[in-house]
Parts: sequence; C-alpha cells; structure tokens
Amino acid sequence: MKSTLSSIAVSLAVIVSAGCSKEQKSGDQQVQATPKQAPQQLWPKIDNQVAKLNDVESRITEIMTTMTLEQKIAQMIQPEIRDISVEDMRKYGFGSYLNGGGAFPDNNKQAKVEDWVALAEKMYQASIDDSLDGSSIPTMWGTDAVHGHNNVIGATLFPHNIGLGAANNPELIEKIAEVTATEVLATGIDWIFAPTVAAVRDDRWGRTYEGYSEDPDIIKAYSHAIVTGLQGKPGEGFLGQDKVISTVKHFVGDGGTLGGDDQGDNISSEEELYKIHAQGYVGGLNAGAQSVMASFNSWHGEKIHGNKYLLNDVLKERMGFDGFVVGDWNGHGQVAGCTNASCPQSINAGLDIFMVPGDWKALYDNTLAQVQSGEISQSRIDDAVRRILRVKVRAGLFEKPSPAQRIYAGKSELIGSEAHREVARQAVRESLVLLKNNEQLLPLKPNTKVLVAGDAADNIGKQSGGWTITWQGTNNENSDFPGGTSIWDGISAQVEAAGGNAQLSKDGSFEQKPDVAIVIFGEEPYAEGHGDRANLEYQAGDKRDLALLKRLKQHGIPIVAVFISGRPMWVNPELNASDAFVAAWLPGSEGLAVADVLFTDAQGQVQHDFSGRLSYSWPKTPTQLVNRGDQNYKPLLPYGFGLSYGDKNVLSDELDEQVASTHQQQASVPLFTGTVQKPWQLWLYSGDESIRVSANTHEVGGLFYRTIDKEVQEDARKLRFNGNANAGIRLASKSFFREDLRAKLGSDVVVKFHLNVEQAPSDAVYLGMNCESEGDAPGSCGAQVDISEQLKAVPLNTWQPLTVDLACFANQGFKLHNTVVPFELSTPGTLTVSLADISIEKKSDQLGQLNCN
Repeated sequence: MKSTLSSIAVSLAVIVSAGCSKEQKSGDQQVQATPKQAPQQLWPKIDNQVAKLNDVESRITEIMTTMTLEQKIAQMIQPEIRDISVEDMRKYGFGSYLNGGGAFPDNNKQAKVEDWVALAEKMYQASIDDSLDGSSIPTMWGTDAVHGHNNVIGATLFPHNIGLGAANNPELIEKIAEVTATEVLATGIDWIFAPTVAAVRDDRWGRTYEGYSEDPDIIKAYSHAIVTGLQGKPGEGFLGQDKVISTVKHFVGDGGTLGGDDQGDNISSEEELYKIHAQGYVGGLNAGAQSVMASFNSWHGEKIHGNKYLLNDVLKERMGFDGFVVGDWNGHGQVAGCTNASCPQSINAGLDIFMVPGDWKALYDNTLAQVQSGEISQSRIDDAVRRILRVKVRAGLFEKPSPAQRIYAGKSELIGSEAHREVARQAVRESLVLLKNNEQLLPLKPNTKVLVAGDAADNIGKQSGGWTITWQGTNNENSDFPGGTSIWDGISAQVEAAGGNAQLSKDGSFEQKPDVAIVIFGEEPYAEGHGDRANLEYQAGDKRDLALLKRLKQHGIPIVAVFISGRPMWVNPELNASDAFVAAWLPGSEGLAVADVLFTDAQGQVQHDFSGRLSYSWPKTPTQLVNRGDQNYKPLLPYGFGLSYGDKNVLSDELDEQVASTHQQQASVPLFTGTVQKPWQLWLYSGDESIRVSANTHEVGGLFYRTIDKEVQEDARKLRFNGNANAGIRLASKSFFREDLRAKLGSDVVVKFHLNVEQAPSDAVYLGMNCESEGDAPGSCGAQVDISEQLKAVPLNTWQPLTVDLACFANQGFKLHNTVVPFELSTPGTLTVSLADISIEKKSDQLGQLNCN
C-alpha cells in the first residue's frame, strides 16, 4: 500500500528545534533548587596561557570605535549555511556562520573539497565587502568536526570519544586533533565545535559516546590535549595557518541530567558540578581554548543559556575566560520567556554569539530594538563584541589570506591521507577492550577458515555511528566512505594473505563449517535526542543478534563477538553465547585495524595486543545506571577493566539472563487524554502546509480543527476534512526524536482511540504510524491501514472505540522501538469525525478490533 506519510521524512531531517526539554524518564525524582556558593570558594582561577596583550586590546578598541550598533549585533549572530545566502552575508556581515550536521555546500552530500573552499571564499569575501553594511571584519566558519572532519566525504573518521577514552592516551589525542585541524583547513573552515568534555553519569543518554570517560581526570587531560592539537601551544605558532579555533563544550553539566535525558535537568550540587562536570573546562581553558559553547541542559531547572551565574560570574569572572561564549542550536529559545527570535535574557546572562539557524533575521531585529530600548545594555553588547574580536585578532583572521589562499586550502589529498588514516588505525587498535576470552580463543591465526557474520561486519556507516556525514549517521552507504574500510575488509585481507579462507555471511549461513565465527553486531547509528534510551538492555524484545549467536553456537563453532556501541550495554545473554567478546565502540572509517588485534601474523606472532581499558563501567543489569561513586555500586565489569592476551578470563558463561524479564512494563501509553501527553506534539497538515497545534481552532488547507467536549471540557478534538487536499492530524515526538515504546509495552499491543463520525468518509481514511528506520533501510518507515470501512460501519453521532492491532503496521515494516509518529489520521476525501482518548495498549479481547495477522 502506498504510504501517505512521506511528508514526515522532511520533518525527520530537522536538526534540533527549540523547546522545552523532553519528559523525565520514569523513576527520576523532582529536584529542589540548590543554593549557589560564591564562585571564589569553589571554582579555580585559570592560569591563562594566552596573554591579554595591550596591542591586541588597543586594536580591538580602535575597530570598535568605527562600528555601528547594527554591525556589533551582526557579529553576535551565527546563521547556518542552509538559511543564508552570500548576499545575506554581504548585507549584514555576520560575525560567524556554521554548517550543522547533514548540511553541505549547495545541499550536496557529495560536495568535493573545492566546493567547500568555494563557499568559504564567497562568504569571506562578502563579509569583508563593506559596500552594503560598511563593515570589513572577516567572518568565521564553524563546524562539528567531532571525530574527524565528519561532514566531508572521504575524511578520516576516528573512533568516537568513548573509544578514545578507553585508549587513555593523551599524546594520541593531540595527534588526532592535529589531523582533524589539517583536514578542516583543507576545506577553508576556521573553527571547530570540539572537544565535547561531558562527564557522563547515565548511559541512557544518547550522547554517551561523546564523552571520553566517567573519570573527570581523563576528561581534563584529553581536553587539554585536543585543544592543544587544534590550536597549537600558546606562544609561537598559536592559531597559525595550520591551526583552527577550538570550542570546549557544552558548559556545563550536560552529561549529568536526570535519567540521561538529552537537554534535561542536572541537579548536581555546585561542588559536584565543578569536581565532576567542569574538569574538562579546567583542562581546555588551561590550554588556551578560545571559545566555550553553552549547554542545552538546565541546572536545577534554569537553562544554562540564560544562567548568568554560570556563564558570567563563574566562567568569565572567576575562571578568567576572556574568549567568547557561543550558544548551541537555538538553545537560547529554550530559556524561560524566550523564543528563537528573541532572547535578551541570554545576552544579559553572558552569551556572546547566538547560534540561530533559521530565525536570524527576526533575532537580529529584535536584539537591535532591545538594545535601543535599554533592555540589553550597550556595555554588554560591547563586551560580547570585544570578546569576538579578541579571538579573531588572536587567530590572525585580519592578516591571514582568504580561505582559498591559505596553505592547506583545496588540497584534497590531505582528506583521508594515508598518514592520517594510520593515526586513526592506531586509535582503533588502542580503543578495543577485550571483555571475555574463553580458553584463550583470541588471538586467531589467520591461516584458518573464518565465517564473518552480523549486520555490522561490512557496514562502515554503522561502525562510525552518529555525527557521520549526516547528523544522525543514517542514510549512508559504504560508497559514501571512499578510502574507508569495514571490519570485514580487514579480516578478509589478513586471512586471505595468510592462505586462509574468509567468508562473509550476514545471516551466519554457511555451506562448509568454519573453524571460527566472528560476529560483528551492535547499535544502529544515532546522535543527540534520538539516542536516549529507557534502559540499557540490548535489543529488548527483538533479540535477533542473540539468535544468530545461538544458532552458530549450536553448530559447535567457536564465536568471537565484536560489539559496536556508543555506550556500555546489558548484554549478558550475548556474552553467554560468545567465547570471546570485544567492545569495539564506534571505531570510525578505519575498520580494518580491528583485525590487527584479533589476528596474529602469518607466523603466529601477536601483532597488537589488547591495551584498551573500560573508561565506563559495564552494567550488571539493564537498570544499573546512576551509581558511580556509590560504594555499593557493583557493575559486571569495573571502570578500568580490560583483558590482554594471556590474562585469565573472569566472566562465566552463565551470567544472569533473567534480569530483562523483570522490567515493569506498562499496560498503556496514553497519547492524548484531553491534552497531548509528553513527549508527543500535535500537528495538522494539508498538502505541503504543516503547523503545530497551538490554539483551540485551526484551519489548514483542506482541514478544520477545533476542541470539543466529550465528557469534560475540551477533552476531544473535532476534524472536518473538505477534500481539497490530502490532509491529516499527527501526533509526533518532540523534535521527531525516536521513542522506544516496545521497552514500555512489549510488542503485543494495539492502537486504541474513541471516535464520533458525523459525516461518513467519501474516500479512504488512513490510520498511520511512523518510525525511524535502521540498518539496511535508512530513512522513515511509515505504515498505514485504511479504516474507512470501519468508520462507515459505526452509527453516526455516537462515540465508539476502535482498536487496531500493531501487526497491521509491523507487517509493513513499522518498528515500535523507533517510534516517531504513534498516531496519524489522514484522508484525501471528505470526513467529519471527532477523536478522544488515544493510546497504545497491551492487547486484550477488544470489541471492534481490526486484526491483520
């Protein structure tokens, strides 16, 4: 059946929209505000290695005396390349701009190095063209190069931070930063939004892999190393033509939110905030970091983007940070009383640059008016602009050649060069952690018969994870990684070179029994928001990878499991079914390096031993989440664990597998009960027009909507479709983040709602559900059922229940654990119907149930 849900695919491409943080996960407690200490009692004064030179300050003063208020505010506005033109840059002279995840020159994913440089050159020349705005201050381009230059086809992609933390090698980190800076400079970009220095307290958080370690000391050392690698050491060569501006992010406490809720609330005491969550800033600022990015999260209910105490009193005044504070993607719009288009609170709190992708024009106009009215002081504007100009002067942007003329610009041979890839291979080898090795199965000899199975074996996108070409790391194929290698590539090369036989079989089927099976499996790619989980059980309710392991084990084949993940997970059943188990994290584009550790050389000598050690403790149960620092916390494997060859195995083959069955599942997940339940939002659409419901009545093209009373005031919604265009109503997750409803309900469920038909349908009426696909079918996975016959059969003007078996949608590919739209009703014809009490429930004997088995 042809889907009518195609419009959701556009919505799924949205990066991050502003709004309140997601609903707290069950079991998390509400929090009371904590008293703030005087900053000098706790926070350190940073020994800033970048001297504040009189000639630099004098130059800034000289520039600012020539600037108008309009020019100053333009320095504080950072739009996104999909939302501005070169003419916009010429007219306004923005101080900076960015490309978000999945944004490319000319919207071309396959953009070449020269395309990136060409855009950088055009924007730069427009910024120094004073013919319209009167300003010749050069602009800066910022990008999320978080594990290499990950937006660019062919770039060297390093293991994500969680893997680098397992390597515990700051010198290697500095090399990685130098390589990343070089590849970024080859595309004409000045500024990197890295490093992320989150101290993760709850592995349910979808950005866990962006944290180096649960140990603040490793984070502190790594932050210092990566800032040094990106910017150079303060002094000679600092921020030269071979260096980029770095950003330590996200200030502060993003890894410690309640329930691992992305953009949620951190309730740490101020002492914990400093000792646990701020150590990366101590390391990075000591190395001379020139920018700090404010965090989406709140601290005791107050959004950081509007927190003057932390941004100004602590970071700038006490710690002595004299660079600039940049916001995150529309983060200012989440501050109480703000919108994406207006937020004086953020500037007054200490934000210097608004990251405002789409609403930049309204924000510019409103900020200008707010300064003129006195709502924002002129002195605060001047302080922000002085900080921005200070970094630009230090970085030599007024003297450096234009982007196309810089030393590395356009040198496509630097992107994914062999020397760079070798640094990444070293990182892969050092990041692998051996958790189990029964009877010293590893290392394997290459002159043997090897079966390689699992859907991650020959999948560079999956092994690279989120923030890989696209924002979520989805919609990528191996052909999008020229020069990259999968884990299978490395295994097959080593085995065949030694005279052995390697067979790739994704489903584990074989004709001739192998000597050993290497099964490579794990999490699908995800990034912020979409990666949040209810618990840490791997493949809850859908143990397809476990089934593969067990099937091979039944044949008596020794099994090496290579687990791809962005966090430690509860994998007791998978551990039991494996003879050896390797935590490979998200190794990036150089998958062939995994085989360097798994196999001996042709003569049987170890090539590279396992040296990686857990930088995050490994959970004993799916719900063992927020116990670090608790003396009673007893994980399955502790922080710092990792076997080397010859070490005695410590894990049994009889780990408890029953824990998963003790999860308390709900009988029902309400979606609409008179009000829309969190985290869902209500949308109306007609044709190409779509709006979020914000009033009691709406009219969109061929659809009229209003609130009505069923049993109590405004507990139902009336819809009148006039047949002018395909129109519908949709409940969707906030920011179109996927929600795992299977973990809450199991898989044997129905969609249930009450309806009152006033005018029978003239055409098909589609009940739909939508999810985000994974694996071999990236994109959206819509499914729908025509319920027009059911609607025609019910008596008019009477409320009736209707339930539809999930199988009706699952049979078409819908995945409950990746739900984005749990309910959608649409028709191309005429219909008048009212809806109430929408939910997803455990299946029972239901009257009027539509079954599809």
